[in-house]
Amino acid sequence: MLEDRATAVSSPTQWPAAYPQGYAVVDVETTGLARDDRIISAAVYRLDARGEVEDHWYTLVNPERDPGPVWIHGLTSDVLEGAPLFADVAAEFAARLDGRVLVAHNAVFDWQMIAREYARVSGKAPVRQRLCTIALSKELGLPLPNFRLESLAAHFGVVQQRAHHALDDARVLAEAFRPSLLAAAAGGVRLPLLECRPLTEWSDRPVPRQSSGGYGAYRPGTWRPSRKRPACPHPNPGRYEEGGRLKQGMRVAFSGDTSTERDLLEDRATEAGLHVASGISRLTSLLVTNDPDSGTSKTVKARQFGTPIVDEAAFGQLLRDVEPAGE
Repeated sequence: MLEDRATAVSSPTQWPAAYPQGYAVVDVETTGLARDDRIISAAVYRLDARGEVEDHWYTLVNPERDPGPVWIHGLTSDVLEGAPLFADVAAEFAARLDGRVLVAHNAVFDWQMIAREYARVSGKAPVRQRLCTIALSKELGLPLPNFRLESLAAHFGVVQQRAHHALDDARVLAEAFRPSLLAAAAGGVRLPLLECRPLTEWSDRPVPRQSSGGYGAYRPGTWRPSRKRPACPHPNPGRYEEGGRLKQGMRVAFSGDTSTERDLLEDRATEAGLHVASGISRLTSLLVTNDPDSGTSKTVKARQFGTPIVDEAAFGQLLRDVEPAGE
């Protein structure tokens, strides 16, 4: 079980001096992935320098709008109606993050959602650095079949009880992060820390509640107005170039498992002005996959056509700065 896996990686006698002094393992559930989407629940496990749990905290958040994919997170209008607003929990949330490295699975997403919520209340989260456990798993060379949270949990013998519940997801990640941290320290691995910059771009575009059934009216496949996305209004500017920026109109395809629900990830790409393609052709600008060696038809075609390939975490970073069409 977890204890056996954890003790198999003994704590190093000399702890790396450059490692952080504390961590805040975070998970947030949201109404979706776009700039106007909101946090509806949040959990934080505070860990000490060696990954031992100090305490944990959880809250619901009233998004003042339809909660989105209820079938994923299970949070309906009845549950959220009496929950505090983000402004009401912002100070307590900040106290849990203060002075710590934010740790999350696909951390760029959690950080962006948190940063936007603080921007809406004219504040900022007291976080300077974040650590993505997907990136850490790659640094450690863990033999995972994919980079979903359940795969990381299974590798370390952590039992997941309520997937997509912020408190349980944060617990699972905290329990899987500790042996990962010990393995990194024992192997002298440099932690993949990234800077957390406050976000100033966000949206409060009104999102109407459903006329029938209130917040909880969404059902799988119908929580967006239509699962058929509108045609991309921008011309295809060509392929993505490594080290460059994505540009509106680029054709992006996805392959394999992702830590974020695929529909939501594709919606976010569409919101950014990208063309979500169902397959690979010579016109495809970029393939997003967490397992480029899987041998799927898409990855094979991508290699044949020379299509650039990035993983989900890198794609999340690229979505932060998509170049407008025509520039």
